[in-house]
Amino acid sequence: MELYSKETVFIIGHGKTNIDNAITEKFKMFFIGFVVDTKTDLIVDLDCTSTIRTTKDFVYSIFINKRLDEFDALVEKEIERRYFGSSKKAMITAYKDAVKKYSEVKSKYY
Repeated sequence: MELYSKETVFIIGHGKTNIDNAITEKFKMFFIGFVVDTKTDLIVDLDCTSTIRTTKDFVYSIFINKRLDEFDALVEKEIERRYFGSSKKAMITAYKDAVKKYSEVKSKYY
């Protein structure tokens, strides 16, 4: 059984976390891996570096079914309004990085 369709791509974005962040100690950076449907540009799955499951689940709830084809200021505002972990800035940076990488992938391959 195929987990992801052939229309999907994997994009990873990263951002630097604070020195006193548990994610920094364990992973050095904050990463979000996005699975994106190239036909709709929708995020169909994702995961991130975190030290507790709730963080992963919460980040998932913010990004799932959002588009990755261009930076969405509303997504940034949602992060600002809802996420109060010490890696907030790193999450926004990782999102921006992933949008940039996805744009490069789309222009080169699709």
